[in-house]
Amino acid sequence: MKYCKRCLYSELHPLNITFDGEGVCSGCRVHEEKDILDWQFRLDKLKKILESYRNTSGNNYDCIIPVSGARDSYYIVHTVKNVLGMNPLLVTYNKQYNTDLGIRNLANLRIRFNCDIMTLTVNPETVKKVTRATLRKLGSLYWHCLAGQTVYPVQVAVKFKIPLIIWGAHQGIDQVGMFSHLNEVEMTRKYRKEHDLMGIEAEDLIDEFDDISEDDVVQYRYPDDKELERVGVRGIYLNNYIRWDSKAQHESMIRDFDYETSLQTRTFDTYNDVDCFNYSDVHDYIKFIKHGYGKVTDHVCREIRLKRMTREEGIELVKKFSEEKPKNLKLFLDWIGMTENGFHFILDQHRNKKIWYRNQNWDWAPRENVFFSDKDNEGVDQVRLKNHESKCEFVLTKNKRPEYQDQKYILIGKGYYK
Repeated sequence: MKYCKRCLYSELHPLNITFDGEGVCSGCRVHEEKDILDWQFRLDKLKKILESYRNTSGNNYDCIIPVSGARDSYYIVHTVKNVLGMNPLLVTYNKQYNTDLGIRNLANLRIRFNCDIMTLTVNPETVKKVTRATLRKLGSLYWHCLAGQTVYPVQVAVKFKIPLIIWGAHQGIDQVGMFSHLNEVEMTRKYRKEHDLMGIEAEDLIDEFDDISEDDVVQYRYPDDKELERVGVRGIYLNNYIRWDSKAQHESMIRDFDYETSLQTRTFDTYNDVDCFNYSDVHDYIKFIKHGYGKVTDHVCREIRLKRMTREEGIELVKKFSEEKPKNLKLFLDWIGMTENGFHFILDQHRNKKIWYRNQNWDWAPRENVFFSDKDNEGVDQVRLKNHESKCEFVLTKNKRPEYQDQKYILIGKGYYK
């Protein structure tokens, strides 16, 4: 198995990754641009783009911002509204795996930034039907979330004639260096299908075997090209214009806007994805089975590149969290109506056989030399980054509802903030 000599991504990364002559991955090389580019120049360029979309008549919003109860939502809304002076409409897809804290963060976001928000909640029975199908076909319980989060903003843009959608970081840039920041890559249907949706569009799910009809997927359908062209829909990414540092950005939002954080099952990061029972739990465990790595590797690679963590510290964290069992599996199985044996049977159909094999006890085990070994340390010092910070610590905020037992999905957000 080939690993990057600087971060911990391997050649099996699903977004595709390349290595140069020094054994450094394309993600690390593109990340070096963060310390080279003139970010003031790029911010000025962003301001010019936004100015061309400002609604001067006052009868509509300037732009759309997709948000959730976590990740970079606060920072994006703060930057677009408070720093750049735009009037955004917030939109959110109800993922249905919501935690109490996630609902509280989303309510606080709306109140603190005084923004209008639109929410898409799909019929739960339809979501379950779609999830059973994507679990069988793709080994994914998160397809409906990814599809909903990436299509609902576009549907709203078309319906209300608000052409500009503003996203945070482009995953292909930030993780694997698929593009340079200078490419200023924008939202496309092609990238969404090939990477976000794992090659399957909504209409591809229509299937008698899974009892899915046209009516079941209509909420996940991408608008027609002619509709997009008529409104001039365009989706831009802030990380092309602003030096992206998710940890530092979250900490400013904790300090200034009371963003809440939480411990997570399979990573040390207490900031991202705390709104969801499954993202850093069951969904991430499936990712580990399919690709041989989980969110902890994503977070370690990010912190190594931002010079807050050594490669050796990262390896210890990956070993600690990667094989952690999900805590919320029963909750998911009860919700979807599936036995644990049935779940593992389906999961095994998607298990990557380059990584796993059946041992003499018929248990799944990692193949020899698949995970880190001493030979992976050869050449590491030559490309090592010098850390700027001696420790990489994440803030854990005080739980505002300690008496509440957060043990079930919250389908409808009550919009409370305490």
